[in-house]
Amino acid sequence: MILIPTILCGGAGSRLWPLSRSLHPKPFIRLNDGQSLLQKAFLRGSEQNHVHEILTVTNREFLFKTEDDYREVNEANISTSFILEPFAKNTAAAIAAATLNVIENHGEDAFLLVLAADHLIKDSQAFKASVDLAVKLAEKNNLVTFGIQPTTPETGYGYIEADGNTVKRFIEKPDLQTAKEYLSSGRFLWNSGMFCFKAGIMLKEMQKHCPDILNAVSNCIKSSRTVKGDGIRQVELTPETFKLVREDSIDFSVFEKSSNIAVIPCNIGWSDIGSWTAMGELTPADENGNRVDGKARLYDSKNCFIRSKNRLVGAVGLENITIIDTADALLVLHGDKAQDVRHVYTDLKETDHEVHKIHKTVYRPWGQYTVLEEGPHFKIKRIVVKPHSRLSLQLHQHRSEHWVVLKGEALIVNGENELTIMRDESTFIPSGHKHRLCNPTDDELVIIEVQTGKYVSEDDIVRFEDNYGRC
Repeated sequence: MILIPTILCGGAGSRLWPLSRSLHPKPFIRLNDGQSLLQKAFLRGSEQNHVHEILTVTNREFLFKTEDDYREVNEANISTSFILEPFAKNTAAAIAAATLNVIENHGEDAFLLVLAADHLIKDSQAFKASVDLAVKLAEKNNLVTFGIQPTTPETGYGYIEADGNTVKRFIEKPDLQTAKEYLSSGRFLWNSGMFCFKAGIMLKEMQKHCPDILNAVSNCIKSSRTVKGDGIRQVELTPETFKLVREDSIDFSVFEKSSNIAVIPCNIGWSDIGSWTAMGELTPADENGNRVDGKARLYDSKNCFIRSKNRLVGAVGLENITIIDTADALLVLHGDKAQDVRHVYTDLKETDHEVHKIHKTVYRPWGQYTVLEEGPHFKIKRIVVKPHSRLSLQLHQHRSEHWVVLKGEALIVNGENELTIMRDESTFIPSGHKHRLCNPTDDELVIIEVQTGKYVSEDDIVRFEDNYGRC
């Protein structure tokens, strides 16, 4: 038997702004134990029986960040493979691509365990037992979904009406009164968005219920580039053919239409961490119901959640208020309005405000940079380059750069010259000069970069050569 845990890593996590951004979404958020939600999903998949590899479907912009997260926790050295989307097309397209990929590499009898990258499951042993039951039902040619035993009348989840393992119907997100009725009846489960099935059975069901999506994805894969290496495989879907795929969820396109659906009722400590209320519950409360993650001083306040890793937050006379402080954005909201944060995110996105996309610290395949200060005609960055990594060979048309090494050793291409500079040494890169920053050592390289010029935005860059395919 072959089981392929398949992690779907997409979505913006707009309800967790300002911590979640479009280029640093919810799966990469680190929890109090230091692990990201994506890392927890990887470990959850790798703990199952008969696992041959972990397959991840994600945006190609997240590949290097995903690999870094996996590398930290993949102590068993499990093989990883990736399907890289140029843009999101919802879960039907992602699962179609994963199914075709697994059939090509492992055959139609291989099983997929589809997991979301941004869920939290506290009881790993109960989940493993649920997966074992799901595999047994999937062996009988069922498409299996995992239903969560509800504990509150949630209006943000879809529901499944079930009789044992039999699915009677799927229901969209209800209003509060209906959700209360579902909870009291005992017949309804939250729809978790996790699935288990045989690859060949999903193929047949998609051929029957959404052949246009399946065929479009199949054509896209045929025109896409596949890279194979030691313990890794990547399929990079081409934008021109992927844009032809109809956007739909796997629930609508298959599960609500198929006649061979089964459900595993679960009590596994599941949460999709879909709001700041849910995130706050991960932090223990004090005697006044306040939860503090970071630095805060509270007086005459109760039932508040404050997250501030850098600055000290003072709160006086507050009740049921959430305060989320980041380096470049501050969110203050009433606890009853946690679902409405997405409206702020949508407004920022529609006006193309930078804080919906990136943090002050931006992650790149070679490392990361943090914007320390910026103003008219200048920007100051702290740049960290990973061992044996290098930036692209590039030039800027409108700005010059001054580099000062704080830690490590830098190998630098500056115009026609190649030089090595050590700690406390510096070099100047005039505008129009081809240049490249490399770290040839086993340790981190840290530099301060001072940009000056009439235009210092990130899009003033011309790449000539790049290790990461960004030319």
